[in-house]
Amino acid sequence: MLFRRLLLLVPLLPLLVVAFYASPLFAQLTQFPIAPLTIVAASGPHRFTVELATTAAQMMQGLMFRRNLAPDAGMLFDYQAPSMASMWMKNTLIPLDMLFVDAAGHIVNIHERAVPGSLDPIAAAAAVRAVIELNGGTATRFGIRPGDRVVFPIFGNAP
Repeated sequence: MLFRRLLLLVPLLPLLVVAFYASPLFAQLTQFPIAPLTIVAASGPHRFTVELATTAAQMMQGLMFRRNLAPDAGMLFDYQAPSMASMWMKNTLIPLDMLFVDAAGHIVNIHERAVPGSLDPIAAAAAVRAVIELNGGTATRFGIRPGDRVVFPIFGNAP
């Protein structure tokens, strides 16, 4: 009897295997280099360790499938040249603050607490060199606002 039931599953086996390996658990996730970054706000300097997304594969993956992010961690998306960046939260499991940063290292605009899984576009208010993603609520917690300065080598302002 059990053998007959198992035989009924045989035609479904290829579909089950594909579904299993296509899951996020088996996605080929890209590795990211890390670097220190400082945001200088009215409340003082705030230091983070960011993962760097510079390749197309890294930028496409971003923080997708992450279940958590350390309080002082984030990701920097470097567009190499000023552009009208637009982000979304597809397959992103945690709320994020997105800081859009111009070529001089000044924050142009901030989108706070982006909704996990949302496909709504989140866009820069002007051309930006980079986008920084931090845990949702970080900008409010540290008083980070548009006009604040990001200290990092790509902005030409790192010591």
